[in-house]
Amino acid sequence: MATLRADLESEKQRLLNQHKEKHFTAGEVVRDIIIGVSDGLTVPFALAAGLSGANATSSIILTAGIAEVAAGAISMGLGGYLAAKSEADHYARELKREQEEINAVPDTEAAEVAEILAQYGIEQHEYGPVVNALKKKPQAWLDFMMKFELGLEKPDPKRAMQSALNIAVAYIIGGLVPLIPYMFIPRAQDAVIVSVCVTILALLLFGYAKGYFTGNKPFKSALQTAFIGALASAAAFGLAKAFQR
Repeated sequence: MATLRADLESEKQRLLNQHKEKHFTAGEVVRDIIIGVSDGLTVPFALAAGLSGANATSSIILTAGIAEVAAGAISMGLGGYLAAKSEADHYARELKREQEEINAVPDTEAAEVAEILAQYGIEQHEYGPVVNALKKKPQAWLDFMMKFELGLEKPDPKRAMQSALNIAVAYIIGGLVPLIPYMFIPRAQDAVIVSVCVTILALLLFGYAKGYFTGNKPFKSALQTAFIGALASAAAFGLAKAFQR
């Protein structure tokens, strides 16, 4: 029996080694970057366009833009931190409650395991041994209930700080793009034209990359992202001109 078990384990490892699945596993990082860069490109871009429409000088626009990028990075980073922290706190509360339920009403929880497995088309005589095996392994039982009953994955304890940093840095990188022309072109009316061209190009590239990494159509994502950014800046420019009159 021991020899048979060893042979089966060896065969399993051989098959796993032969088949290496290539899945994209950096979803949370990509999400942070998308949030940071998309807002970073759009908000300072709209601000700079609006101030250009109000005939502000390049130096004033640059000062206001850098201040907005700094404030936006802090705000967005804090938002990312609080969101990740809330997710971790929610997981901890549900974990504690599920642990208490397993200890207090194990038969009910075992019935829930059976019900979950039955939803996958597994027959009673097939899931019975699985339920009994989980009952003998409390931690595995708890992990099973968290994942398959509640649909919750254990969050990385470092996730909150990493999310804040990712979003803040991405916001700064995106926010500096529309401001670069104002650093070199003194006349704001000329700088805004270059800023529009540079930012639209950046939005197209970012939208394409976003679509590629998220599994959507890259060209469609590029056009949508550029359109939203252009619409925001046009609205800000038009409002500034309207109020100026």
